[in-house]
Amino acid sequence: MLLYIIGIILMVVSLIVQARFRSKSKKYAQSALRNGMSGAEIARKMLSDNGIYDVQVLHNPGQLTDHYNPTDKTVNLSDEVFHGRSTLAAAVAAHECGHAVQHAEAYNWLEFRSTMVGPVSVSSRYLIFLLIGGVILGGALGQTLLLIGIGLFTLTTLFAFVTLPVEFDASRRAMAWLSTKGLVVGQEETESRDALNWAAMTYVVAALSSLATLLYYISLFMGRSDD
Repeated sequence: MLLYIIGIILMVVSLIVQARFRSKSKKYAQSALRNGMSGAEIARKMLSDNGIYDVQVLHNPGQLTDHYNPTDKTVNLSDEVFHGRSTLAAAVAAHECGHAVQHAEAYNWLEFRSTMVGPVSVSSRYLIFLLIGGVILGGALGQTLLLIGIGLFTLTTLFAFVTLPVEFDASRRAMAWLSTKGLVVGQEETESRDALNWAAMTYVVAALSSLATLLYYISLFMGRSDD
């Protein structure tokens, strides 16, 4: 019963955090930078300042589609970040470049996370079928499927928690560089930091939600074992 309550609380918190993040993003996307630089220009400058010349900055259509791809070494920025000249664009562009800097420096947590991408991707394909099968079916077969599903879910939950230091470090690098270079000053720096903090909170809530769900399936498995 306790896990149900925790799960519901985390679901509500997740919705609140996501709504707050979207609200902040919309607000800061309208807050113009004094230096007039676009997100793409900021990204290229940060890469150059860190001696990184083999990473491309690309436009990735859509909203909240920003990401760094270590496989092909590209910083992919959404419409409002690539073309935007706002505190949000500056923060997000620098954050994604923070991942590129991590990659160039072989940052331990990023390296560890990268090794997990393949197994987690495979696990995600079969995870739901195993868990549903384990819940629906009874007997030894149901228990076996549920146990395998729990094992795969443990991997995805671990991945969610490993992602946290990677994201927080990228934001730290981004803000340190933006501040040092004077690209965001005063209120601009406050807004950029706030945007990244709320973005980080979405990862925290996602990790906790994954853990709560994992514990639920573990308790379900243990309850059946006692029957």
